[in-house]
Amino acid sequence: MSYDLIIIGSGPGGYVCAIRAAQLGMKVAVVEKMKTLGGTCLNIGCIPSKALLYASEMFDEAGHHLGPLGVVVAPPKLDLPTMMKHKDDTVAANVNGVAFLFKKNKIDWVKGEGRIAAPGKVVVKGEDGKESTLETKAIVIATGSDVARLPGVDIDEKTVVSSTGALSLAKVPERLMVVGAGVIGLELGSVWRRLGAEVTVVEFLDRILPGMDSEVAKQFQRLLEKQGFDFHLGHKVAKVEKGDGGLKATIEPAAGGDTRTIDADVVLVAIGRRPYTQNLGLEALGVAIDRGMVVVDDHFATNVPGVYAIGDVIRGPMLAHKAEDEGVAVAEILAGQAGHVNYNAIPGVVYTSPEIAAVGKTEDELKAEGVAYKVGKFPFTANGRARAMRHTDGFVKILADAATDRVLGAHIMGFGAGEMIHEAVVLMEFGGSSEDLARTCHAHPTMSEAVKEAAMAVEKRAIHI
Repeated sequence: MSYDLIIIGSGPGGYVCAIRAAQLGMKVAVVEKMKTLGGTCLNIGCIPSKALLYASEMFDEAGHHLGPLGVVVAPPKLDLPTMMKHKDDTVAANVNGVAFLFKKNKIDWVKGEGRIAAPGKVVVKGEDGKESTLETKAIVIATGSDVARLPGVDIDEKTVVSSTGALSLAKVPERLMVVGAGVIGLELGSVWRRLGAEVTVVEFLDRILPGMDSEVAKQFQRLLEKQGFDFHLGHKVAKVEKGDGGLKATIEPAAGGDTRTIDADVVLVAIGRRPYTQNLGLEALGVAIDRGMVVVDDHFATNVPGVYAIGDVIRGPMLAHKAEDEGVAVAEILAGQAGHVNYNAIPGVVYTSPEIAAVGKTEDELKAEGVAYKVGKFPFTANGRARAMRHTDGFVKILADAATDRVLGAHIMGFGAGEMIHEAVVLMEFGGSSEDLARTCHAHPTMSEAVKEAAMAVEKRAIHI
């Protein structure tokens, strides 16, 4: 078979790239070794975790937060199998939706493990071990990422789990230890904490959510501690031992010092992800790799003609929507158009309670770069809609260039932050200023008014504080 484009990997980057390329008139095939389309995100990542986050949040809401609203209910009972069915049904609906879109756009799904034999040639090894060779004008590597392993700690996905196993526990652990205070660890820790687990988080660094604005991270840590999280920052896990009474994890200060032991029923290893480039034939092909990532130019091209890469295997944040935008961009570039991704306007969201959402620069980055900037902040405690819904935790922070007033970053911690961040994203895509946002009418009463007030606070003219 001969194609205009073959994509290896059907995650958000790969399947979106395939659909856009098909829209542009290309004959497209996608090589995928999993039994369903959608990659990590749809099958064992973004989508199932959000299903459990929402379900566990509703369980927590019913158990602890309805009384002050005058809604009196009996203490809720957890039906974990039904909650897991909700998760599985959500996954099925999404992966089946991708399969439908492939048929609609006449995209071939070639089942098996793909390897690039040469420019323009992809060898696919099926489940039966048989190999077939496909020919194509262009190849896009969209194989995503895999969980990073902790040296000396074996993941069995039963008691010592990665994010995959943490999405399918058969029962609520009494004691859950999370290794890593990044997005994945805090999200999944939140799920099981709400359902009744005691959650202990061990983080090598001296802060949570590395890479996010430090002021946001500090305030968020305090909120999580109120929710029952126990943090051991600046510590590393030396070993995890299995015994009749559960697991014993030995931790020690990252800078050296006395060890201590933490008992747990389940240990979640969530120390990050690494690009998945194994068995693709990249070394033999001579594709340049830097720190595990495929090296690409501004047009997503590798050093080997006709071979491109997008998503988690290349530089930039490991985010599904970043991969999607890159998939669209590379498809348009291959069609002779001007595909482009603005990496300064890619939002990131932590789907905890409250949510955290951010786009652009943090204060820490602006200080390190020596950029003169102004700050506007507004707390949700001063927002009428937040008070009405009893969701007053958090604040909005807007960072603007001191000379031009152009918005350089926006950070929101609060209920619905993941939805509110997008007006800041659009503003930044158009090079807007804090004054542009401050002079844009926002409906009252809404949570989003806090975004406008934060923009007004850049020039110290917020109304409600």
